[in-house]
Amino acid sequence: MFNEEIRAMLGEVIRSWQVIAVTIVLVIYLTIVKNVARTQHRHRIPSIPKVKKEKAPTPMPDSELAPGSDDSDELGLEEAYDE
Repeated sequence: MFNEEIRAMLGEVIRSWQVIAVTIVLVIYLTIVKNVARTQHRHRIPSIPKVKKEKAPTPMPDSELAPGSDDSDELGLEEAYDE
C-alpha cells in the first residue's frame, strides 16, 4: 500500500529527536495530571452521610420505679395462716 519512499520517510520522522522529546514530555505531563487528580479526589468529603448507630437503652435505676414495687416476684400479698 505504501511505497518505499513513504515508509522510509515515516521511519525517519518517528526516530527524530523532536518526536521522541515531545513524546517524553507528554508522558510526564499526563503522569503529573493523573497524580494531581488522584490526590484531589482523595480529599473530597463524601456526599453520603454515615449512618449513626443508636445507643442501647439504659436500664431504669431503682429510684425511678413505681412506688411500692420492688424487684422481687412477690405480689405483696400476705398469706393468713390458721393456727
